[in-house]
Amino acid sequence: MSGRKRRSRMILTAFLATLGALLLFFAAWFLFFDGKKKEEETVAETVEMRKDAADEAVDGEEDPQALVEEEEGTKTTISTVKEIASETDEITVGIDVSEYQGTIDWEQVAASGVDFAMVRVGYRTLSGGEIAEDACARYNLQEAEAYDIQLGAYFFSTAVTEEEAQEEAKWTAELLSGYPITYPVAYNCEGFQSDSSRQSDLSVEERSNLAVVFLDEMEKQGYTGMFYAARNELADNLLWQTDELELKYRIWVAQYSTYTTEEPDYDGEYAMWQYTNMGSVPGIDGYVDLDIAYFGYSETAAAQDESAVEYVEADPEIGVTFEEVYEQVTAKEVTNLRSTMDQSDSSNIVVQLQNGDETTRTGKGNNGWSRLEYNGLTLYAVSSYLTTDLSYGPEAEEEDDDGFKTKFTTVSENVTAKEVTNLRNRPSIEDPSEVIAQLYNGEVIVRTGVSDVGWSRVEYNGQMLYCISSYLQVVE
Repeated sequence: MSGRKRRSRMILTAFLATLGALLLFFAAWFLFFDGKKKEEETVAETVEMRKDAADEAVDGEEDPQALVEEEEGTKTTISTVKEIASETDEITVGIDVSEYQGTIDWEQVAASGVDFAMVRVGYRTLSGGEIAEDACARYNLQEAEAYDIQLGAYFFSTAVTEEEAQEEAKWTAELLSGYPITYPVAYNCEGFQSDSSRQSDLSVEERSNLAVVFLDEMEKQGYTGMFYAARNELADNLLWQTDELELKYRIWVAQYSTYTTEEPDYDGEYAMWQYTNMGSVPGIDGYVDLDIAYFGYSETAAAQDESAVEYVEADPEIGVTFEEVYEQVTAKEVTNLRSTMDQSDSSNIVVQLQNGDETTRTGKGNNGWSRLEYNGLTLYAVSSYLTTDLSYGPEAEEEDDDGFKTKFTTVSENVTAKEVTNLRNRPSIEDPSEVIAQLYNGEVIVRTGVSDVGWSRVEYNGQMLYCISSYLQVVE
């Protein structure tokens, strides 16, 4: 074969091979896209069929997934706890207070480093079920704000119906509307296991639902909801539906122990810890609850309606129970009439009542003080310095309920017991004389009179009492 023919055959062979490859490529391309189109049509048909099936069987009876037996997992709900833009993650220190702390010196409290105060605004009564305002609520809110202590609040509920719980919340919101409430507003419910409680017949579910009604209403009113309870009540959903409550609101847990850690011994979710009910804070007489909040605020909230607030004075009768009377009295010698029941403060002395001057006593307190009406003013004096015997003289005879008379000569001197001596309500050791207190050596009280039959008249914690003179010694 000549070279020309050989080259021609080679070119023809190469051409045929190339043509065959192109034909195979176009055939494969057609088959691929035709299959893709049919696949898309099939998928579309399947989706449409499933839609039709879903429309016809919304109850799931026709859904094959409804027939799959799956292993049961843990029930989980997304938390809906309210978030505040100005909230920080710093730990803050606070107190919770009510009328049981009496009149608080908030300037001293602020100087002690307290960041916030949870103020009780009111409660629902145990027997009648009426809402009552805490006697110190407005004063505490007013004064704490004045010294830049951020405010929270709580209401003590004994609600038994949803209507009562909502009434409590709306009442609370109305009272708080004039104050800058930055910290949460808490629902407090205790003592419900007592037979005397209005709530003793409620189930855990019913009682928890009342808390939800109250707190939902508070959040609707613009406040942050918080639920308060003791650790043992919250743990394992024992007395509250804790798992549900902690998903909706902040939890304020009470567990008392020595404050040596930053957390209580509680496994649930919580935002605030009441770690003792025996705290001591300057400006507060007696014990007070102390709290740790695991959050703070960079800004203080604004009051909703500042015009709703009027300035209030401290109530001097907080914590005192008065027996109502209406009788004329005079001083046994001379006594101070004060604007408050505090002998340590001379600035509260309004006037001195002399023996023979008359004024009206309207109440006898269980703390040894009398409430008086004097020239249109309500004033207070130590009861033992007063007498209803308007002819009483400084050296008059004192007569008890049985007509027994003892003549005392007036003195004024500090005394203490030689060892220990009984202080009685009458100058006698015979019935019906009763021992009211005991005086120990080193305790100093004022003796206001001595008798010629061996008795001394003394002033003890605002009461006029008597003891045997030979058991006392004068203290210089």
